[in-house]
Amino acid sequence: MTTVVVMGVSGVGKSVVAQALAESTGWKMVEGDDFHSAANVEKMRSGQPLDDEDRWPWLQSIADWIGEQERAGHSSIVTCSALKRRYRDLLREEHPSVRFCQLDVATASLQARMKARTDHFMPPSLLHSQLRTLEPLEADEPGGRVNAESDVPTVLRRILHALAREAGETDSTGSGGAATASREAS
Repeated sequence: MTTVVVMGVSGVGKSVVAQALAESTGWKMVEGDDFHSAANVEKMRSGQPLDDEDRWPWLQSIADWIGEQERAGHSSIVTCSALKRRYRDLLREEHPSVRFCQLDVATASLQARMKARTDHFMPPSLLHSQLRTLEPLEADEPGGRVNAESDVPTVLRRILHALAREAGETDSTGSGGAATASREAS
């Protein structure tokens, strides 16, 4: 059983990549944004970044969902910015199935993607706040970083390869993927 948290700043492609991963694996997928309170959505829509006080209940809701999936024995996928290490720690606390997939995209590409979106509450003006807040995945966290500059099928292949490689390392070393997290899939 695996829970993949597709993570990164706004505009990195979490939703489209997570959907492709769900279609490829048959695993249930949910949007982390759907767990936000109406107040959080309105705050972001008005151009105000969320603070930790806003994020903790949202993150706890996602962690609760992960726990439900684990108890049911289901592999699953959830999108979540998971910008800080302590946020990721909350998501994986008592959830051994969690693997993070940090999508990486150059700032110029992120800006272009966000300006082109018309169907999302997150305004492009908040991108710099997210980039300043982002604490990249560390070597001791389960999962890895994936270059998401390419087309979706290429990014999906990178993710599937990283997950398979990590599963092999976990099986042979019991490391839970710590070695994989330090390498980027490109």
